[in-house]
Parts: sequence; C-alpha cells; structure tokens
Amino acid sequence: MATPAIWKGSINFGLVSIPIELYSAIQPHVIGFRMLHNVCNTPITNKRWCPHCHKEIAWEAIVKGLKLPDGTYFVITQENLKKLKPEKTETINVVQFVKTNMIPVIYYNQHYYVVPQKSTNKAFFLLAAALKEFEQSAVAQFVLRDRDYVCLLQPYKTGLLMTTLFYDYEIKHPDLFNSLKVPSKLDKEELKLAKLLMNKLYKKKFDISHFKDTFATRLAKAIKLKQEGKRVKIEVEKPATAPEISLMEALRASLHKYEHVSTRRDH
Repeated sequence: MATPAIWKGSINFGLVSIPIELYSAIQPHVIGFRMLHNVCNTPITNKRWCPHCHKEIAWEAIVKGLKLPDGTYFVITQENLKKLKPEKTETINVVQFVKTNMIPVIYYNQHYYVVPQKSTNKAFFLLAAALKEFEQSAVAQFVLRDRDYVCLLQPYKTGLLMTTLFYDYEIKHPDLFNSLKVPSKLDKEELKLAKLLMNKLYKKKFDISHFKDTFATRLAKAIKLKQEGKRVKIEVEKPATAPEISLMEALRASLHKYEHVSTRRDH
C-alpha cells in the first residue's frame, strides 16, 4: 500500500497469532474554511488568553484539568496523566465470536483495513474464511494511541475490516421512543402498496459512487468559476412543496410515478 500502516502487531485468538498491519479505511472530505478579516482577507489567529489574569499564556504555563460539579478543577500533571493511560500493546486479543447482526450499528465507530504482514499467511485467510462462512464477527480488545478499544473483526473483500466500537456509556439512550404510539395493526392495503413501492426502488447491488455531496459539488464549481475569472452566481432551485394528501394517496401516487418512469425507460 502507498500509505504507511498506522499500527503493526498481531491478532491473537487461542494459541494462534497472526502478524498484521492496520490502515485507515476512512478519509473524510472536510471543507476547511478559515476565519478571515473581512477587510484584508488575513486569517485570524487564536490566542491562549486568561480572562482572570488578562494576559496571553505561554504553552509551558498551561496544565490540564477537569471541571468538577462544584465548579473547581481537578488538575493533573503530564507525568500522572501518562501513568493513567493504558500500556501500549502489539496485540489485538480476540475475546468473543458473535453473530454479526447481534451488534447494533449505532455502536460502530471507525474503520480500519487489516492485512497480513505476509501475504501468504494461511492463518489470516483461515480466520477470514471462517468468519464469512459462519456469518460471525470476532470481538477483540487492543490499545491504539494510548486508548483502550473494543472492536469487531469482519471479513471484507480479500482481507479483514476492523471496526472500533463506542462503549455503551458513550451512546445516548434517550426516551425519545417511549412516547410513540405504535399502531396495534397496520392497514393491509397500505402495507401492500408500501412493499410494491419498495420493490420499485429495490437494487440488487448498492453502488455508493452514484451519490454526491451537493454542497461540495456546488462549492467546487463556484471555486472553478472564480479561478477562471468568471462571475460566481449561485442559483439553487427550491424543491416543490408536496400537497397534503392521505398516506394511501401518497403511496398510490408514488407507485404511479415510478411505473411511469419505468415505462419511459423501456421505450
């Protein structure tokens, strides 16, 4: 791979040890706007300012602290902070095997590609094949960048995908759904129309390359016009307001729309 591995170590399960490498699987497309002075377009700088002492503070005079319920701060030194952090390891220890659909997707955090250090490592491909055949994921633990992680190992393409998980206390469990009044019975005709509509939009294969970030696309177009010395004029059509109709009418109209589109394509 062209990019360097972010971590090297081994996957351990039972007495089997598989030397592997981790590579970041995600590269978010972030549009990095800067704050500028509207007079001269100079980037604005941020100062480390103490509102109590009314002066700028140097890095060497800064300590870390956590705010306590009474408003005071628990201050911790860098030395003690290092002692609290977990020791770095070079192993990803498998602790469980579970059915993949047992892990709610809300717990999924970050993805990493896992590849063997030697492309001929039989144990690596045996693990990937076994996970795929039994539709299972390996639950594992490891330390990355001074933090304990729990993760999933799943077969992906010709290798493995490792997905770090949020801890349970990091997930919000609001009572948003408690007040919802779920109908005891759904209208059979409405359900039938919903299934027909789903079939019209069903795709055997999902291709995410068909989807684009509208904002990023429009911004890129505006920047190109600016670079070419042309006038930048952004016009966006507002979507038409849908009329208020019943659920049954909306389902029937939707089906008619997609049946009409299909007919035109056939011709």
